[in-house]
Amino acid sequence: MRPLFCSGLVAALFIATLWVAALPVAFASGGPSAQATAWQPSPGHTQVPIWPEKVPDAVPVAGPEVATTDKDFLIAGKPVVGVGKVSQPTMTVYSPTGNNTGAAVVVFPGGGYWDLAIDLEGTEVCDWLNSGGITCVLLKYRVPGDGLFPRSGPYPKSPMALEDAQRTLGLVRFHAAEWHIDPHKIGVLGFSAGGHLVAAISTHFRKRLYPAVDAADKESCRPDFAVAIYPGHMLENTARTFQLNPYVPVTRDAPPTFILQAEDDPVDPVQNSLVYYVALKNAGVPVEMHLYAHGGHAFGLRRTKFPITAWPQLVETWLGTIGMISK
Repeated sequence: MRPLFCSGLVAALFIATLWVAALPVAFASGGPSAQATAWQPSPGHTQVPIWPEKVPDAVPVAGPEVATTDKDFLIAGKPVVGVGKVSQPTMTVYSPTGNNTGAAVVVFPGGGYWDLAIDLEGTEVCDWLNSGGITCVLLKYRVPGDGLFPRSGPYPKSPMALEDAQRTLGLVRFHAAEWHIDPHKIGVLGFSAGGHLVAAISTHFRKRLYPAVDAADKESCRPDFAVAIYPGHMLENTARTFQLNPYVPVTRDAPPTFILQAEDDPVDPVQNSLVYYVALKNAGVPVEMHLYAHGGHAFGLRRTKFPITAWPQLVETWLGTIGMISK
């Protein structure tokens, strides 16, 4: 599911990750169980384009957006829905129906910057957040589809996903009163490539990568807190040494951060989390990290036999300790 990750161990891990790479291939090419349709949220929710007119740094994408399901690829016994060929990014707001804490989370699904695991690491996350009284904003950021070029990727290889993230944070803060959100309690949560996007927006918030479009772009796009789950692309590309990706310029102004990963992750090695933790710690940023011996990659919120899949409770406790929700 994660065809690209930032590590000098790519070749050594290639064989170990074939099972992961098979998922986006199925998404892109379509298998016997694939449904080649554009993704739509559940009834009662509407996708809203985040750009009112022209999308900045637009690149051609071959064909229309496609959402597919491969029933041969199962996480906790259930298939995963992937979305590819996304050229028109959208956000979908999921508001809690009961208690509202005022907190909000913008969610970045993973998918190697090629596809988006829109249910496993998107809508299922929103269901969990809503149950705790937290507004969820699901960002369907730009990805071209598996094997298609020009492709999106981690900043600065391409600015597209980070532009979409910056724009969305500003939009959520601009509409905070309307959506019953505390503008000082808006965070981000992402998985794998989406975990990298969490780090990117946490360190690239002072200046937009695009010319301002409207009043929403005058709002801060700095997250008030950040959650990175099995993040990738955090290691320096050109070295085998333990060095942080230089395009994740951590300073003391980065938001409080929660990091979680399995030590046996075959796709994004645990060093991705470790190097980011050290950088945040050295900069004086409040950071909490949880590592587990087993769990692999791309488990999302689906409960398995591994203790790591109880992580949502850890995040809820952490959000209470940093004052984002009531303990």
